[in-house]
Amino acid sequence: MSGTGETAGGCLYLVGTPIGNREDLSPRAARILSQCDAIACEDTRSSQSLLAPLGINRPLIAYHEHNELEKAAALADRVAAGEKIALITDAGMPAVSDPGFRVVRECRRRGLAVTPIPGPTAAMSALAASGLPSDSFLFLGFLPAKTSARKKSFEEIRNLPVTVIYYESTHRIAAFVEDVIAVLGPDRCICLAREITKMHETFYCGRASEVLARLVKGSTKGEFVAMIAKEGYSLEG
Repeated sequence: MSGTGETAGGCLYLVGTPIGNREDLSPRAARILSQCDAIACEDTRSSQSLLAPLGINRPLIAYHEHNELEKAAALADRVAAGEKIALITDAGMPAVSDPGFRVVRECRRRGLAVTPIPGPTAAMSALAASGLPSDSFLFLGFLPAKTSARKKSFEEIRNLPVTVIYYESTHRIAAFVEDVIAVLGPDRCICLAREITKMHETFYCGRASEVLARLVKGSTKGEFVAMIAKEGYSLEG
């Protein structure tokens, strides 16, 4: 089955959920969640806080990085039996640096229907608002925690003619920029986006050295999307 559109039989729905502002949940997403047989979710408590105000009360199944291997086949079995299963994560699109890949692969392997219900994605939202080139980009998700591995990654993307997008935690964001400066130079154009769609949404854009100076004076709370422009790019044109 191609899985395009909505199907009358069993189906795995990948439902995008808000990355911060609950008003970003689409009417279609809310309808699918209210009509499915069960909702597989990364954290049942977080999901309840999203679903309860909408009056959505469907059975919840914990599906996260620690039980993906064992749960993927079971969820696919339910889809094969004709059930409609919605998969959500704490924020954004399932399977994009979040749980989901294994159950999608299992459903595809069996020829079962998989349908995306589009929603917010932090990487694309940040890129669109960054001022960095968006015609061509590379998304690399989370970097390794060790400085040596992070610097190696920066060496590998040094000459790529695209904007490179990463996710980074609040605890490592300053070290991220310091390593950009050490490997790619203080003038490399970067953009850091935090708390996207939330009250304290912030974008730090410009030369890496300038961004670091602004970053250490402000708040580093929250998850970050960190973007590195291709060599030679400047916001000044």
